Amino acid sequence: MEGFNTSIPIIPISYTFANFTGSASSSSTHTKCDGVTTPWMDSRIWSRLPRSLVDRVVALLPPPAFFRARSVCKRWYGLLFSNSFLELYLQVSPRRHWFLFFNRKFLNKNYIYRNNNNNGDRANSEAYLFNPDDVSWNRIPFPLVPPGFSPASSSDGLVCWVSDEAGSKSLLLSNPLVGSLIPLPPTLRPRLFPSIGMTVTNTSVDLVVAGDDLISPFAVKNLTAESFHVDGGGFYSLWGTNSSLPRLCSLESGRMVYGGGRFYCMNYSPFSVLAYDVATNHWCKIQAPMRRFLRSPNLVESRGQMILIAAVEKSKLNVPKSLRLWGLQSCGTTWVEIDRMPQQLYVQFEDVEGGKGFNCVGHGEFIVITIRGSDKAVLFDFYRKRWLWVPPCPFACGGGGAGGSSSGDGGGGELHGFAYDPRLANPVTGLLDQLALPFQPFSG
Repeated sequence: MEGFNTSIPIIPISYTFANFTGSASSSSTHTKCDGVTTPWMDSRIWSRLPRSLVDRVVALLPPPAFFRARSVCKRWYGLLFSNSFLELYLQVSPRRHWFLFFNRKFLNKNYIYRNNNNNGDRANSEAYLFNPDDVSWNRIPFPLVPPGFSPASSSDGLVCWVSDEAGSKSLLLSNPLVGSLIPLPPTLRPRLFPSIGMTVTNTSVDLVVAGDDLISPFAVKNLTAESFHVDGGGFYSLWGTNSSLPRLCSLESGRMVYGGGRFYCMNYSPFSVLAYDVATNHWCKIQAPMRRFLRSPNLVESRGQMILIAAVEKSKLNVPKSLRLWGLQSCGTTWVEIDRMPQQLYVQFEDVEGGKGFNCVGHGEFIVITIRGSDKAVLFDFYRKRWLWVPPCPFACGGGGAGGSSSGDGGGGELHGFAYDPRLANPVTGLLDQLALPFQPFSG
């Protein structure tokens, strides 16, 4: 697959996963099966397994186990740079509905966050990989991302970083598992705090940068959007200006969610949902449910459906406060309530949240709700219909337990997350390399 012959080489960084949950180990050479003790299979038999079968087993390993296995031998270490293995990996490796969280300081613009590199050391740039299946944490580094960039979106194992400074926005696409970094051309219009969305497949990349196309927060906004598209059919659209956004828009969430050929983002004052149809190059506004009583509305994509999550507070009606989930129906304009947080849990959640607000991110069967200004989060499992407090991330600053004692505002920040499918390979990166974009050095 030519997609892996990249012009920007994959750097063999020293990579380790630090696992929070750990695993039990034993020095015993025996195991019990149905009450009978039997010796382990002779290692000489294992060594004679066909190489293709061994590669298939390794390709099925989750990323933390794969990177630990690379220390077994030189051949396994080199699998990350083998085109034949990566092709097999793309065929057999399952999709994993995990999450990537960054620790950030609580800033005035609550959707803008920066790397907490107090000493300017780029190697300290890192994130935290959360596996909702076994509720475990891993640390994952971003050593190549230069200062002055913040994570903005994620799709198919690639993380999009955007420049913090006002002006034409520079974007970088990184795959932290292999240590790659790909620069994209800067946007055409200067912007301040735009909302950014990205969707990546094996054959295409689509990005949308919308809103705030003036570099002063005091100027009258002229809201427009730009799109970037590359696909395997040879079509390239390097930042073309789209139709203007609907009137009375106020994009403040900083992020977009993709689903069903559309990018969605929250609009404020009053609450509504903006949708951009990629195929028709058209923006529209969708009325939000109960918009007069919503607090901290968030959009997530889960199980192929667009979901709006918000706290509902009817001060003049005898209705208990709650956190509810609405699903956007196939007609594209109607919302139907699909679930709500149990009232007993919401009482705890409201006490910890204290009116600070919350952010949500969805992936597959899971939704994670993080409380602003803290490291606390709640996990909702659609499949099991289960709500639970997420164990604290041991690597993040603050370290206070979710559902436990609050770390306070001085705890060091909060967790801000993205849906993340850890992938060792992305064939579409080869298409980006064909743009022959020179990598501009960044001064620290």
